[in-house]
Amino acid sequence: MNALVTGATGFIGSHLVKELDREKHSVRALVLPGEDVSAIETQGVTVWRGDLSKRESLRGICNGIDVVFHLAARVTDWGTKKQFYDAIYTATKNLIEEASGNAARFVYISSIAALGCNRHLKGVKETDQPQKSGIPYNDAKLDTEKLVKSCHDSGRIACTIVRPANVTGPGSVWVRDILDKMKGFLPLVGGGANSSSFVYIDNLVDGIILAGTMDIAKGNIYHFRDDWNASWKRYLNDLGSFIGKKPSGSIPFRLALAIAWVCDMVCTPLRLRPPLSRFGVYIMGRDYDVDTALTRKQLGWKTKVPYEEAMERIGEWVKEVYLKQ
Repeated sequence: MNALVTGATGFIGSHLVKELDREKHSVRALVLPGEDVSAIETQGVTVWRGDLSKRESLRGICNGIDVVFHLAARVTDWGTKKQFYDAIYTATKNLIEEASGNAARFVYISSIAALGCNRHLKGVKETDQPQKSGIPYNDAKLDTEKLVKSCHDSGRIACTIVRPANVTGPGSVWVRDILDKMKGFLPLVGGGANSSSFVYIDNLVDGIILAGTMDIAKGNIYHFRDDWNASWKRYLNDLGSFIGKKPSGSIPFRLALAIAWVCDMVCTPLRLRPPLSRFGVYIMGRDYDVDTALTRKQLGWKTKVPYEEAMERIGEWVKEVYLKQ
């Protein structure tokens, strides 16, 4: 398989590139001009310098490509609507237009947030109606899914949409950023009773490759979430134990959301990261345990790395990398 990977130097992308290379696939990686590619060049990956916001820099990038794995996006809990739509919707539009008629398949890495991150998602299926929440990341992902689906339905290119839950693993933002915040102030929301709704990076990469190689996946949407049943309280306490920290108490959901609303309104126009964001509050204050039955049935996907092993691997990374930085 000849694969194109965008976001190849990011957390998910770098793991996907590594696994594709291990499986002897040919990989072309889209990276920004001037971006450090030393980590992926050693894997025999072909580097294409370009910018998803500049269509002309993408000319020919999909020639000879079997599957486009599109991961590049703005992945954070804060920012303006324009920032998210430029990095998610417009970037995908430019890429899929280039891929149509050149590549055979297009796998778009979306998020369960596209379903509507301001509500409980427990048990929600791929066929259930998503909804906007007013959170720019959520809304941009949903509108981009509609764009990708329209390209598939019109016969321009065979598409598959992947919706991961919160992606954790050694070096993930769900590890590094949380540890950074726990050194200062990071409270639980609602006692941390909701499920943390994670998918481990290795488990997700397995699923992404299945979604890009199995014929049954064409035209479908798949949820990827591990069956860990670990609450936010458990996850944060386990993670904090690696640096001798615990969550800073707990804030009721409605109070946390009110504080986050003010923080978003004040900080975002100033291009400052809010100390507490609405998206962050929703993630911990809502249950995101989406249904994964379709994924497991059609793709044969399963959780290979259990919670205890995942935390052991994360603990080793904290010891060997994080604490030495």
